[in-house]
Amino acid sequence: MHRYVLDYVLDFEEIDQTQVALVGGKGANLGELWRIDGVHVPAGFCVTTHAFARIMAEARAIEDWLGRLSRLKPDDREEIRALSSEIRRTIETTAIPDDVATAITRSLSRLGEGAYAVRSSATTEDLPTTSFAGQHDSYLNVVGAAAILAHVSRCWASLFSERAVTYRLRNGLGHRQVQMAVVVQQMVGAEAAGVLFTADPITGNRKVASVEATSGLGEALVSGSVNADGYKVRAGEIVAKAVSNQQPALADAQVVRLVEVGRRIEAHFGSPQDIEWCLADDDFQIVQSRAITTLFPIPAAGDNENHVYVSVGHQQMMTDAMKPLGLSFWQMTTPRPMAEAGGRLFVDVTQILASPVSRAGLVATLGKSDPLIGNALQTILDRGDFVRSIAATGPAWTPPGSGAAPPETDPAIVSELIERTQASLAATKRDVRTKSGTELLDFIRADIQEMRRVMSVPRSMQVVMAGMEATWWLNDNLQTWLGEKNAADTLTQSVPNNVTSEMGLALLDVADVIRRHPEVVAFLRQTLHEDFLNDLLNLPGGPDARDAIQGWLDKYGMRGVGEIDITRPRWSERPTMLLPILLGHVDNFARGEAARRFAQGEQEARLKEQDILTRLRALSGGERKAEETKQMIDRVRTFAGYREYPKYGMVSRYFIYKQALLKEAERLVHAGVLAEREDIFYLRFDELQEAVRTNHADERLIEDRKDAFKSYKSLEPPRVMTSEGEAISASYNRDDFPPGALVGLPVSAGVVEGRARVILDVANADLRPGDILVTAYTDPSWTPLFVAIKGLVTEVGGLMTHGAVIAREYGLPAVVGVEHATKSIKDGHRIRVQGTAGYVEILD
Repeated sequence: MHRYVLDYVLDFEEIDQTQVALVGGKGANLGELWRIDGVHVPAGFCVTTHAFARIMAEARAIEDWLGRLSRLKPDDREEIRALSSEIRRTIETTAIPDDVATAITRSLSRLGEGAYAVRSSATTEDLPTTSFAGQHDSYLNVVGAAAILAHVSRCWASLFSERAVTYRLRNGLGHRQVQMAVVVQQMVGAEAAGVLFTADPITGNRKVASVEATSGLGEALVSGSVNADGYKVRAGEIVAKAVSNQQPALADAQVVRLVEVGRRIEAHFGSPQDIEWCLADDDFQIVQSRAITTLFPIPAAGDNENHVYVSVGHQQMMTDAMKPLGLSFWQMTTPRPMAEAGGRLFVDVTQILASPVSRAGLVATLGKSDPLIGNALQTILDRGDFVRSIAATGPAWTPPGSGAAPPETDPAIVSELIERTQASLAATKRDVRTKSGTELLDFIRADIQEMRRVMSVPRSMQVVMAGMEATWWLNDNLQTWLGEKNAADTLTQSVPNNVTSEMGLALLDVADVIRRHPEVVAFLRQTLHEDFLNDLLNLPGGPDARDAIQGWLDKYGMRGVGEIDITRPRWSERPTMLLPILLGHVDNFARGEAARRFAQGEQEARLKEQDILTRLRALSGGERKAEETKQMIDRVRTFAGYREYPKYGMVSRYFIYKQALLKEAERLVHAGVLAEREDIFYLRFDELQEAVRTNHADERLIEDRKDAFKSYKSLEPPRVMTSEGEAISASYNRDDFPPGALVGLPVSAGVVEGRARVILDVANADLRPGDILVTAYTDPSWTPLFVAIKGLVTEVGGLMTHGAVIAREYGLPAVVGVEHATKSIKDGHRIRVQGTAGYVEILD
């Protein structure tokens, strides 16, 4: 062959996975498939990205359009449509250079006449971390050299289809960094065709393959225009089957044989595959294979035993992916070993489930907090064969801190615990100032043990459990005696010592200071700079405003969205994140709102207590019941607020560590060890310790982890999963709700109607009085929003998680654990939140 042929065209047998930049993801995968023994691939070749570069060079006007495209946002649909249309038209009408056309037609001559498939193969397509499935064009049954050349141009142009441009904008990919190759492949006279997933795409189970098959070409199946036969295959046996026609497209034996081919392909690529296939003369031909990028990774167990994992993020109300440094800090902080997958943490509960004396306690405790977790665990147990029972030895499992006698109901106990935490934090802050280099890393590792000691003091755990158990006691007994559902919700309004709810109210006080100064308010509405506090000093009333904001930040600025991940920004680091909430308070509330709200909550709790005790005394044995209830009310009001404090102490300590580590990272940047200081976030703690010791960091490792983190961000972690990769589906097992209602867990009593505000980023909050917040989860950083809303709906949460606790204290009707709420409820919908019954109705 001449050199120009090698530049512009490569046959499949000349291609491997190292050539993605030249032949795109689809082309590289076909080259790999060609090399697998026992896998048959229709003959073909790739028109390389060198040919695409020639076309782009010929069409010089495109460069300006690309610049304009790069400045658009995904929602700028009209501009995207107009610019992408111009680019596509230009590419399709630009003549293919003679040497490129000659290279293509010579390859066609070698393969012979007949029909061909002409498929796009972008350099970001069909890769292990990004699929771009369906974003670019492919054509079947193209006949003749002239038609094939024309369709090659169309494939090039499809790189700039409206959907492809929007997809890149949403995923942060530059239009110039993506190139387009084109696959030209002989068509096969298919008797049947379809798709094979070597892992179940619905459940994620890696041991179950899913086959969809239809007679003839598979394009109708891919486009959704026909109903396919469906099969599930496990361990060489069909375990589920649904045939759409009287005559199946495949015999059962052929289905099993196809899955065997798929397993061979999966083994070659090292990950589950989405495979397009066709059947001709009883021979399976593979026309495409790509990684299934939507599967949640499986925690590494180090053995071949069955394991059951429970999500930590669902318990902590933070299901976002975490960076490696954040993961390792959390693992060092918590006493229980945690498995890691997809940037999230999981607890392996297999041994507890395996023990007859422990499993019931685990399912009941987790189920009380989050019924969907409890239901998923029970589903696994009901199967009978996944978790092997072990001999019943040792005591039953109980939650940490439970079982001990509750402490005396004395507010001084809480005050003493808070003072101990503050003293320990002050010592850490003082001592860390003198540390740097390896001494700093050694100090932090040792100080984490001090943090664990403070957090696990028996008295602290007893106080937390006393508040929770008193809540459960009140709800259970008052429903039995009085038919009063979730009575503790009102009884726990405005409890003392809740540092998180105090944070939300304190921001209302800051708004009171700012509201008096119009110039300050106007400035804050337009500022974009994180150092705006210093700029306030030059405005009338600015010093007062600065002092008020700084005072709030001094006490609460270590908090932020996703705060259990030490790498996430804090209010103090990015105070502009606070401004939309603060300015909303300025606009929507009158002076003194914080004090009014707290007093109102106290009054409602006091009136509720009086009402309950009066009604109890009227019952048989009423004096005894009233006395017991009064003891529990006093206990819950004394101890419930403290539950938020241990986490506040932990996050405060994390911020001390983070500030010190970022200073050390600056030294590493100046020394040329790191490209930027935030690179430390992509190292685990021991790796950072080694980088500081040796003045060397693995740049490739950091870049790989940045890429992995990007892919993890789009994945949704399951509440419960198995070592087979199966995300266990769960339900509330209820039917006490109206048709069409969205079911969840009632965590704060009451009923409210209002406008739904679907907010996924607290920094973009735009709330008006009477709005109902709908979001994926809320951690303490969302608390300042709670004073501006009338109700709460979240996808994640439990009875004692942050959102539930603060909603009760603020008297907000709330339903949590509403799966897919942010997709089912549209922003602006009018909804009704049934906080007592536990469901949400969409009214319009």
